[in-house]
Parts: sequence; structure tokens; C-alpha cells
Amino acid sequence: MDNLLSGIAIIVSLLAAIGFGIPVGIAMAAVAFAGMYLTVGVPFLMTTVGSLPYALSSDYAFVVVPMFIFMGSLTSVSGITQELYSAAHKWNSGIKGGLYYATTLASGGFGAINGSTVVSATLFTRIALPEMLRYQYSSAISAGCIAAAGTFAALIPPSLGMVIYAILTEASIGALLVGGLMPGLLTVAVYFVGIFIIVRVNKDAAPAIAERYSWAEKFGSLKGIWAFMTLAFLVLGGIYSGVMFPSAAGAVGAAGALLISLLRGRLTFRGLNDAVTQSVLTTASLFLIIIGGMLLSRLLLVSGFIGDISSLVESTDLNVWQFLAILIAIYLVLGMFVEGVSMMVMTIPFVHPVATSLGIDPIWMGVIVIKLVEIGALTPPVGINLFAVTGASEGRINMQTMFRGILPFLVMEAFTLGLIIAFPLISTWLPSQMYN
Repeated sequence: MDNLLSGIAIIVSLLAAIGFGIPVGIAMAAVAFAGMYLTVGVPFLMTTVGSLPYALSSDYAFVVVPMFIFMGSLTSVSGITQELYSAAHKWNSGIKGGLYYATTLASGGFGAINGSTVVSATLFTRIALPEMLRYQYSSAISAGCIAAAGTFAALIPPSLGMVIYAILTEASIGALLVGGLMPGLLTVAVYFVGIFIIVRVNKDAAPAIAERYSWAEKFGSLKGIWAFMTLAFLVLGGIYSGVMFPSAAGAVGAAGALLISLLRGRLTFRGLNDAVTQSVLTTASLFLIIIGGMLLSRLLLVSGFIGDISSLVESTDLNVWQFLAILIAIYLVLGMFVEGVSMMVMTIPFVHPVATSLGIDPIWMGVIVIKLVEIGALTPPVGINLFAVTGASEGRINMQTMFRGILPFLVMEAFTLGLIIAFPLISTWLPSQMYN
């Protein structure tokens, strides 16, 4: 009981620190320092602080993080993503709500070469939103579609969220990346059905068909996506075939993106500098959060909280469905106030042992957690994708409009989550076939 109270005090202290505006990574590290000092003493604290951050940051598995970020940054500054969207736009012309479908399709494709939801949402706000407003699409639904479609990058490989989850739980990075493919494609399919319903129920959601492209123009647009197809083949093909580990696939993808950008003559020195700077800053902020989270995890472990919470669950005969219901409630509440990676790092240290004790498949669990993180990125008032869209819209979208537009897409996400929970094979079948 004392250990449980200590763990609760640690969590409350962390939430209080975050509430005072302290950055999540620093808050977790500070609480961990204070907790170790009080519970296990200075020698253990100094040993942990001296060894854990270095061991974590020098882990070869983490090389995939900056590589995937750099690859995504290069595709955005060199115009590869714009050409992907242009092709999707032309192929969906002549369909009511065609730009919604194009944004969904292009975001799904972009997710295959970029692992960041924020980058995806920001980029497609700049590419798609002006077109949507020019053709008099609903500003609210347009903003909601862009923000929601940005989350595809969290499930469709390569996914930074999956990589971080795998490292936090010591699960197979490759199996988790493969496990996210079918749920990611399922989400795209649900969005297509949802958009079909929206544009027919809400007459103001999209205008009458105003633009059509010839078959020659449609097929001509496909010439512009060879760069995207090459990168997707390098990264996904390398992972799925087993030729490359995810860390190597990330490096090959980044090198491929750099080479393609140079060959196309689209990469300026300024663009390369922007891509490198963005990658370094994003990677550094992620590592700060992860190191802080691992220090906090070590504190929860040595304090006895994790062991006691697992024993408590076993003694109360909590079943899988009750556990998942509690997990969903926790993530939905946290998602309103805490960014996704921070939320994972804060919760996985005590959620994963409980899931393991209940015999939950780690791949299925990983997909559910990432899907909940996706929903958190869209949940007011602090959904990070909502801020990404409003910030990149340059004043054309305000938060009130954003909140209205995201609601139908949250319904779609809830429906998809229900399917993933009801049918675990959606997440586990492909990894079981490839990794047995």
C-alpha cells in the first residue's frame, strides 16, 4: 500500500509540474531526480543519471528516429509531397468532395515516407487548405480533414510513435511497424466512407463538381510521383522483405530522399539547411522527453509501484476488456492536455506490465495505444494537430472553426478504434505471417 501511495504521489507531482507550465521532459526528469533522492538515495541517483541517458541515446535502435524525421523533412522541402497531392487531386476530380478524398489519400501516402503527424498536418495545411477554400469547401470540415488525416503517419509505417513504443517496451520494432499497416489502411478506408456520408448529408460541406481533368492529365500526373514510389519501396520494401532492419531502412530512406532531391534539382542549400535544422530540433525534443520518461520509469520501478500495481490487477481479477476500457478513459483524458509522445512515455512504464500480466498481445496493444495517441492529437483543447493546422493556416482557420470541423472525424476514429479492439487480427495477422 505504501508503494502504491508513493507511485500516486509521483504521478500527482508530475501532473502538477506540467500544470505549472514546465516542459514535459524536464518535469519528468525533475520528479525522477527528487523521487530517487528521497527513496533510494544519492548513490543510486548519481549512477542512474550518469548511465541511463547515455545508454539510451547511444542505443543503435534509436538511429531510426532522426533518419525518418530527416527523410520526411526532405520530401516536404523538395516538392515530393506537393506532387503526390497534385496526383491525388486530379484522380479525385469529378467527385463531390474530391479534395477531401485527395487530402486523405495523399496523407496516407505521405505517412509511408514520414513518421510525424505534426509535420503531415502542417504540410497539408499549406498545400491543401488554399485549394479547398478556393473551391468554396467548408472551412471547418476542410481543417478537420487535414488535421485528422495527418494522424495517418502515426500508424502507417514508418511511424515514430511505433518506434518509440517498441523501444519503451523492448518489443520488435519491425513487427510493430508491420502491425500498423492494416489498421492504418483501415483508417483511410473509414475516412473515405465518412467523407462520402458527410458530403451528402451536409450540402455545404463541398460544392458541386466544379473541375474535371482528362484521362491524359490524370495519367500524366503519375509521372510526378516516381520519387514517392521509390522512397516507399526502399523503406517499406526493405522492412517487409526482411532485407533491412528498421534502423537501416531509415538511413537508406533518408539517403534516398537526399539523392532524389538532388537529382531532381529541387533542393536548395536553404532547403537542405531547413530540413537538417528541423530534424535536429525535433529529434532533440523527442530525446529529452524519452530520457525524462525513462528516468521516471526507473523511479516507479525502484519505488515498487509497478510491481504492486501489477499484483493489484491480478488480485482483482480484472479482465482484458475492463483493462482496455480503463486504458481508453485514461488516454482520452490525458489526450486533452498532454502531447502524444509525452503521454506514451508517462504511461507505458506501468501500463505495459499490466497488459503483459493479462496476456495481451504486445503488437495489438501497441496498435491500440498508437490509435489512442492519434485520437489525443485531435482532441480539444490541446490536440497538437489542431494547433498545427490553425498555426499553418495563417489566420484563415480559428480554433472555434477547428473544433467544429474535427468532431465528425473523431467519430470516425472512435469507430475505427472499435474495429481494432473487436478484431485483433487486423493488427496481429500480418506480423504473425512475416515474423513467425
